[in-house]
Amino acid sequence: MNPAARRYAQAQRETASPERLMVLLFEAALRHIRTGATALETGRHAEATTALTKASDIVVELHATLDRSKAPELCDRLAEVYRFVCLRLSAAALSRDAKAAREAERVFSPIAEAFAEAVKSLGGVSPR
Repeated sequence: MNPAARRYAQAQRETASPERLMVLLFEAALRHIRTGATALETGRHAEATTALTKASDIVVELHATLDRSKAPELCDRLAEVYRFVCLRLSAAALSRDAKAAREAERVFSPIAEAFAEAVKSLGGVSPR
């Protein structure tokens, strides 16, 4: 990323609402999952491990934000999905299995998209 783009991205993060920050986290996790899967598919194992680890770290943070007091059933379901995604990402990194990374992507992508749409519908905030 060039310096101007990096400064723009930093400014965007620093001025974003909490909801927008969550959307950015979902987008970053999904981007890292896809990068890791592609890297595995093309034999770039070190790059894959780095990307998959970043994705897993973000998903762990998303899990930590769950507030069971507001929606216990939803939080329980999301927690299960987040655990599954983290397990598949770990399996992908350890066994160099692109299929496991793609499984994580397939499960995580609809949640990321749904969250972005929910944020957009709540405040008229563009998810991108």
